[in-house]
Amino acid sequence: MATSGSVDFNLNMAEIAEEAFERCGLELRTGYDSKTARRSLNLLFADWINRGLNLWTVDEVTQTVANLSSTSAVTSYPVGTITATVGASTNLSVGETITGGTSGVTTSVITKPSSTTITVTVPSGDFTAGETITGSSSSASTTISSNPTLFDVQASGDILEAVLRRDSEDVAITRISRQEYLSVPKKTTQGRPTQFYVDRQITPTISVWPAPENSTDQLIYYRVKKLQDADASVNTPDIPYRFLPCIVAGLAYQIALKRSPDRIQLLKTIYEEEFFRASSEDIEPGVALRLAPTYQSMRV
Repeated sequence: MATSGSVDFNLNMAEIAEEAFERCGLELRTGYDSKTARRSLNLLFADWINRGLNLWTVDEVTQTVANLSSTSAVTSYPVGTITATVGASTNLSVGETITGGTSGVTTSVITKPSSTTITVTVPSGDFTAGETITGSSSSASTTISSNPTLFDVQASGDILEAVLRRDSEDVAITRISRQEYLSVPKKTTQGRPTQFYVDRQITPTISVWPAPENSTDQLIYYRVKKLQDADASVNTPDIPYRFLPCIVAGLAYQIALKRSPDRIQLLKTIYEEEFFRASSEDIEPGVALRLAPTYQSMRV
């Protein structure tokens, strides 16, 4: 017999919800059924972040440190990069402050990936689409077509490791606690950064010490991204293939909490087993130590 020849099986949000409802002995019938299923999926994604590290949510970020002078030192930077589309980036300078002529909003240029895009720090407010922005040091002017999105910044849950790159050489820097960073007597002391502190707010920031002594050093770090939201029924989930049984089982358990109380314990047990299997596969080969949740059968 011939095989299918395809390996692209996936489920969209509607199919995941339908399968979960069926496991609860129910049918997905109304728009509200779909709405409550998507809400439960987003809560499920939040639960996964709290359970531990998932390797597919980790990515590498390269961030140029801010320009410094003898009288001021920048020590804190937003986690991630924010991309803005502009008329022309050619004459803008990396490290300079740009200001919106209409809105008065300011931000700093981190990199210039292309002739029409720049990455910037978190802006002080919202730019007005089409307004002219001007560089503080280059005096170059161009238009900005839209407000830079905060998606990349707000999608960062935590930072794992970081290095400082200077002249193509990477040197590891040490993560310190809030109390340790607070105890640093003079945070604007300049030098080669050796420590970093992550302030895990809604918009996380990284603070380094000593404050960078130039504008060419790069901070390279691995961050844990939040999973993308379950917004529309036609969307596919932001998860690898091996987590499909887990997401269906998890949603079935969440729905049972609201609609099928007689199946709560059974579906919870299945969900925990599926999560354990999926997360046990979510490892780096050859690495003895891994961050993963431990399966525990809990009573409701």
